[in-house]
Amino acid sequence: MSDMANNPQAELLAERPVEFIDVNGARIAVRNRPGDREPGIVWLGGYRSDMLGTKAVALDQWAGRTGHSALRLDYSGHGESGGDFNEGTISRWLEESLAVYHRFARGTQILVGSSMGGWIALRMAQELRKEGKSPAAIVLIAPAPDFTAALVEPNLTEAQKRDLETRGYFEEPSEYSPSPYIYTRKLIEDGRQNLVLKGIIETGCPVHILQGMQDEAVPYQHALTLVEHLPVDDVTLTLVRDGDHRLSRPQDLDLLIRTVEGLVTRISTPS
Repeated sequence: MSDMANNPQAELLAERPVEFIDVNGARIAVRNRPGDREPGIVWLGGYRSDMLGTKAVALDQWAGRTGHSALRLDYSGHGESGGDFNEGTISRWLEESLAVYHRFARGTQILVGSSMGGWIALRMAQELRKEGKSPAAIVLIAPAPDFTAALVEPNLTEAQKRDLETRGYFEEPSEYSPSPYIYTRKLIEDGRQNLVLKGIIETGCPVHILQGMQDEAVPYQHALTLVEHLPVDDVTLTLVRDGDHRLSRPQDLDLLIRTVEGLVTRISTPS
């Protein structure tokens, strides 16, 4: 008999099996942990990240311990999902996220978006509001809304501009991976169709932003700009003075869990 069979807690926290659904011809990988308590958690990862990262797993284990549901996916071209990463766009990854949400999410949900996933979360909130299904709350970790237009395009070198024009993409070294980041013309052009920092963003729910002040990928000033575009919602911004872009240290994970727990208590307590 395995050790897990003798340890109900270990079994409870075991990694969920991967499931797949088809979204416009792409095989999208999903891990869904059902739960009896609301709200559930929906994890939206960053650019070139996957659902087995430290923060995603920490939230899934918290859900397992507390009886909440936890839903994760890999966008096409990411992690265990099929599809070509270089064919990915914000519109495509948003559509996949919404398809997974509609297929698996039950009851009220907190959207948790990391880096580019913050952009996806904000766009999801906009689309869900059109359906009368606002999220219960949103947690944004080092959010990068409009990063293609606000952070990438203004800093393009002449060589990168030429690569975009002639090759359809350019490469940039990554401090997190031996493989370079690839930014395609398709991604940048589609990004302009999904901009959220062009006016007031109405999510219809509380928003809590966690941002490292030592973040070199998404400067903390970008989070300050985002707050200015959320004047209608109840917004909390927590700046981590020594935090980097990942915010994956033990103390950062503890902050993330405490933030989610605080929102759960607030949502669950009648006003």
